[in-house]
Amino acid sequence: MFSKETLFAISLFPYLGFLWFLTRSGKTPKLALIGFYVLLVFVGITIPAGIYAKNQYGAELANIDWLHGSAESFLTLSNVMVVLGFSGAIAKLKASQSEQSDEDTSS
Repeated sequence: MFSKETLFAISLFPYLGFLWFLTRSGKTPKLALIGFYVLLVFVGITIPAGIYAKNQYGAELANIDWLHGSAESFLTLSNVMVVLGFSGAIAKLKASQSEQSDEDTSS
């Protein structure tokens, strides 16, 4: 059927579409949106790191701890940015709803 490398490459197209719609909507918290784009940085770093692991060590990237961990740090950074972006937006929404509720009860 398809190799994992082929599936990985094909999966980029739906993700790019996801980013396009997310960006175009204008409703995604900025930090979260940046986090989703940082995921592309992770992909961009993982591919050459995997090639380097294969050429230098004759092994898969997952088996070279220092190299794998370095590449995965970008995935962690992406995830943290997405979580902080959405949690900040939720906190802001709750605060504005609380203010609105306070204004309604004081009227």
